[in-house]
Amino acid sequence: MDLEEMGVKVLKISLGEVVISFNPITTPVETIEKMLAENGFPMIMNREGIMVKEIKKSVVSLVHHTTFNAMVRNSDYLVGKFGKTYPYLSSLFSKYEGITLEKYIILHKVERIKSLIEEDELSLSEIAFMMGYSSVQYLSTQFKAVAGISVSDFKRNPAKYRISIDHLGKENFADYIGKDEILSVHKKDIP
Repeated sequence: MDLEEMGVKVLKISLGEVVISFNPITTPVETIEKMLAENGFPMIMNREGIMVKEIKKSVVSLVHHTTFNAMVRNSDYLVGKFGKTYPYLSSLFSKYEGITLEKYIILHKVERIKSLIEEDELSLSEIAFMMGYSSVQYLSTQFKAVAGISVSDFKRNPAKYRISIDHLGKENFADYIGKDEILSVHKKDIP
């Protein structure tokens, strides 16, 4: 059963958020919660869970919708936005998401780089600067470690290696050791 069949009207849907209208007498909120959870969308009701959702939205905004990456460290941006220490934000994020905040940011940066490469408007040097990398070499090394392919291989068949940003998370990493050494990556086949 979907929301419409339950008498629930979806007013707005965005990353990590859905606004609905329903009659609580004919459709109890518990029924909606159960249906959403069964489909992989559990409702977040506690303060920590809400903060994690806001962290995820902030990462998406920072990486995909601004050029702040070149001007400010991701950790400084998040600390300033939430008024909490980075170790606190990172441990909270890991507790709920099963992946470190750093890894989550790297996943988004690599997907953004893929998008910029596909657009073919900027050189790799410009992309490296825009995304806050110290060099093209560092961008290329991290890209290959995360995406499992080189930048030049990606350019040959970009659609095969794209992952929707709302699907980025722990399932994209098979093994991860240390802060910068990614051993293997689970690649999703995208038609």
